[in-house]
Amino acid sequence: MKNLLLLFGCVMLSMTLTGQITTPAPSPAATVNQQVGLTDVSLEYSRPAMRGRTIFGDLVPYDALWRTGANKNSMITFSDDVTIGGKEVVAGSYAIFTKPGASSWEVYFYSDTNNWGTPKEWDEAKIAAKVTAEVKTMPMSVDTFTMSLYDLHNNGATLGIMWDKTYVEVPFMVPTKKKALESIETVMG
Repeated sequence: MKNLLLLFGCVMLSMTLTGQITTPAPSPAATVNQQVGLTDVSLEYSRPAMRGRTIFGDLVPYDALWRTGANKNSMITFSDDVTIGGKEVVAGSYAIFTKPGASSWEVYFYSDTNNWGTPKEWDEAKIAAKVTAEVKTMPMSVDTFTMSLYDLHNNGATLGIMWDKTYVEVPFMVPTKKKALESIETVMG
């Protein structure tokens, strides 16, 4: 009986200890919040590392849809309607999917953000905007997948995507002038 109670106690202790062990995520989450003009932009994604792997054309195959990062969908949120690739995109959240190629990428802003990885069924009607972005080769290697919002100005910014020696960029425009005029009319009206 004592042995049975001891065994039961050890099992319970091991279950308690197992529930307390924490380790770093292999692809940690990142969030970028940026005001662009008068528009709030939020970028959420996970950051896998190269870990000695060949990335593009191998881990991430060329000409195949990629979730653009790791874990759940990379997502961008705009507080106002914006323009991407000449197309108006309504305020809201969008999953960022890409189809990397050796010389250019297709970058998709997809209205369904509730996928883990790529959608089981791709729906062209859910593409809010699609941009073809030229691949630029960087002189140095970036070990950890990185997305950024840079080249900020009053009327827009650029979404940058880089990993290994590959870099692509997608500019977007925000409605700063329209929002400023609406603010003036409200105050003066």
